[in-house]
Amino acid sequence: MIFNEKLETLERSQMEELQLNELQKTVERAYNHVAFYKDKFDELGITPKDIQSLEDVRKLPFTIKKDLRANYPYGLFASPMEDIIRLHASSGTSGKPTVVGYTRNDIDNWGEIVARSITAAGGGKGDIMHNAYGYGLFTGGLGLHTGGEKLGIATVPVSGGNTHRQIMLIEDFQPRVICSTPTYALHIAEVMEEQGKDPRETSLKYGIFGSEPWSEEMRKTLEDTFDIKAVDIYGISEVVGPGVAIECHEEQNGLHIQEDHFFVEVIDPDTLEPLPDGEEGELVFTSLTKEALPVIRYRTGDLASITREKCKCGRTTVRMSRIKGRLDDMIIVRGVNVFPSEMERSLLQVSDLAPHYQVYLKRNGTMDTVELHVELTEDCYLECSQDLGHNNVDKLKKQIKTLIKEECLVSIDVNIKAPKSIPRSEGKAVRVVDERNKAVLS
Repeated sequence: MIFNEKLETLERSQMEELQLNELQKTVERAYNHVAFYKDKFDELGITPKDIQSLEDVRKLPFTIKKDLRANYPYGLFASPMEDIIRLHASSGTSGKPTVVGYTRNDIDNWGEIVARSITAAGGGKGDIMHNAYGYGLFTGGLGLHTGGEKLGIATVPVSGGNTHRQIMLIEDFQPRVICSTPTYALHIAEVMEEQGKDPRETSLKYGIFGSEPWSEEMRKTLEDTFDIKAVDIYGISEVVGPGVAIECHEEQNGLHIQEDHFFVEVIDPDTLEPLPDGEEGELVFTSLTKEALPVIRYRTGDLASITREKCKCGRTTVRMSRIKGRLDDMIIVRGVNVFPSEMERSLLQVSDLAPHYQVYLKRNGTMDTVELHVELTEDCYLECSQDLGHNNVDKLKKQIKTLIKEECLVSIDVNIKAPKSIPRSEGKAVRVVDERNKAVLS
């Protein structure tokens, strides 16, 4: 089923014509109403009239997160405050948060985008949606909520946390869909099992998981744990929030980008040059319909590729691959680039490990070291508590190090921990813990 068949199945030439028309309007709006963009355009010697084709987008300047922080809070808004009906913001963990504003039309468009996404995932009228994304300044909770209402399904605004209550509501309200980060869904399942309940026996049929990179192995874990179909949703607050792209439940092979609202590029993050379809690089988005905060060539820091191959679901929109990782999460181990999601693929192949891990960056003298913290399953922990426990742990450690070496081409230290000793998160999982500065200060 497709929510907006007219727009989601457009022929390529029709989509590109629509995109060019909206791109020209967006560039004009940004130039006329946002001093930051006018200055950038003037520095490059271009005006909105120079955008005569989609290829001309390459003439435009990039926007980065630092630009939003430098213009905090409202410096990049193209609409007056009397037209703004909602504000969201990032967590601001590294300085001022990035602030995003929405007009009434922006919210309506966002609702449509997310309604499409829920439909692509397998949802429809009559469903009940358990929404465990955080509500508040984070865009996840209210983004999915708005889309659920647009689609016309009953949305349970449970937000994150209070896991025992989450389980009670899943049992009592009988939802078909759950929305959360993949790691928090696994935590819900873990608590259910502690209560003697089987997560596979709930009413849930499918899950919409995002807000953190996750692997195909994690998908299998989620689907096996809950007996559901798990799809990946992609969003970024500066672009709009969740719903920029979504997997369809029919193919689960690439996320359909809502191309009538966003123009996507993939660039080499070092040279900033465009890359061909199928080649992995940094995702760059230009908004096409946003009024309050139009973004021009926003560098997301997310690594993926795109394809225009036909999908069996019938949608004709460009698909992006699953996010390999974020540039700022990339770990360099003796000259080799590695992402936590690549390690995750290896770890989830080991049945004695729980699907929770963290990567610690440490400094030993002048050398940077990487230590992978993993967690035993309850069954394995009991076995390792027997007489031969140390031998079992040593064998497991060797197995993990060999897998990481073979699949990620790096050698790392491994720290095997007891069950439930790695912190759980109600939102995005903290995968990388950088202790190098602490070592210098001490």
